[in-house]
Amino acid sequence: MAILNKQEAETLLKKVLGFSKADECEVSLSGSEGGNIRYARNSVSTAGDISTISLAVSSTFGKKTGTATINEFDDASLEKVVRRSEELAQLAPENPEYMPLLGPSTFKDSIAYIKSTAAITPDTRAEAVAKSIQVAKQEKLEAAGFLENTTGFNAVMNSKGLFAYDTDTDVIFSITMRNQQGTGSGYAARGFNDVTKLDTYTATKIAASKANGSVGAKAIEPGKYTVILEPVAAAYMMENMFRGFDARNADEGRSFMSKPGGGNRLGEQLMDEKVTIYSDPFNTELPGGTWTREGFPLEKMNWVEKGVVKNLSYSQYWAKQKGVKPVPGPSNIIMEGGTASLDELIKSTEKGILVSRLWYIRMVDPQTLLLTGLTRDGTFYIENGQIKFPIKNMRFNESPVIMLNNVEALGKPERTISVESYRSYLIPPMKLRDFTFTSLSDAV
Repeated sequence: MAILNKQEAETLLKKVLGFSKADECEVSLSGSEGGNIRYARNSVSTAGDISTISLAVSSTFGKKTGTATINEFDDASLEKVVRRSEELAQLAPENPEYMPLLGPSTFKDSIAYIKSTAAITPDTRAEAVAKSIQVAKQEKLEAAGFLENTTGFNAVMNSKGLFAYDTDTDVIFSITMRNQQGTGSGYAARGFNDVTKLDTYTATKIAASKANGSVGAKAIEPGKYTVILEPVAAAYMMENMFRGFDARNADEGRSFMSKPGGGNRLGEQLMDEKVTIYSDPFNTELPGGTWTREGFPLEKMNWVEKGVVKNLSYSQYWAKQKGVKPVPGPSNIIMEGGTASLDELIKSTEKGILVSRLWYIRMVDPQTLLLTGLTRDGTFYIENGQIKFPIKNMRFNESPVIMLNNVEALGKPERTISVESYRSYLIPPMKLRDFTFTSLSDAV
């Protein structure tokens, strides 16, 4: 029962709403099924399948709301969870920011569901991992990796007549490789809606090349360098920035989008003109959900266009306070790039550093979005367009906003995944000047 089709979800939600006695009622339903396989030291350690489904009922009397959840779906249980949500609502304090539920709307069907991904079996996962382990043994390296596939759906219906349904598939893969002496390390990560695009063999070959190539790393002086961030490193660096496209946080002085003295930076030239960031649930390389939890449909939206902040998201409540229309937040994030490959960016660099991955990133200053963190899994010195030698990892102190003011060139966007958040992004490799490294790290 973990995955219900649109008609099945609609029938169930109508039944639940039929039990409601509240002024307003909203019912949401979500389910997922899938599996995973984990391996370390070139051997599978765990594998399993997961199937979950859950229903949540939010009942409102006036401005008092209570929510209850359940994973049993007989009529008695469904009525019981509705009554429980109503009891909680009567006990709750009034919510001064409560907004009435939205009425019916038209939502386009998501393109994030791929039949072949939904059909993944334990054998499919085992075969994909076997190809990765084959590379590790050939290269005399030790591999640790994780592969997971998920098929999911979300549905919502309310007493005002709104109904929305989405379904999606996803498969993610990450691999870390080290030599037996522990002196070299490499990494790769991939995430797709369509499993036919996943090539664990090639991804593992890239990680192996980094692991073997990073042996014998040399120390260089910290300072400001031209860097090339591979897409996975860029994604880690910019995740905190992507969360900042929110008008309320900006207006209340809590983000890098806050303007000194009050207000937000909507309309300002905040980054280099090469930078355009947008969301589009119908992008075929990175499809996303087509509606928000509040019940707004999602379409393509530019957040930064040629370095200018074009839009910030406004919830219903904050839009009302500011006298503007609500702007829903994104279900995916895409950054435009150029046509150059990573190798071409390297060839165009006289002196610089290639960064494969960043990790252990922490916020230093939310107002400027200053971050600190470390390089990892292969950092290399570039000279006269060639990788000359591996270098020891370094700590950086840098803001992605400042970083995106120092863009020299952008490569072809690639879909990559951050295993910190398990979100996928479509991001180009980046060549940046004056990236700040503050100290050395002996960690591999």
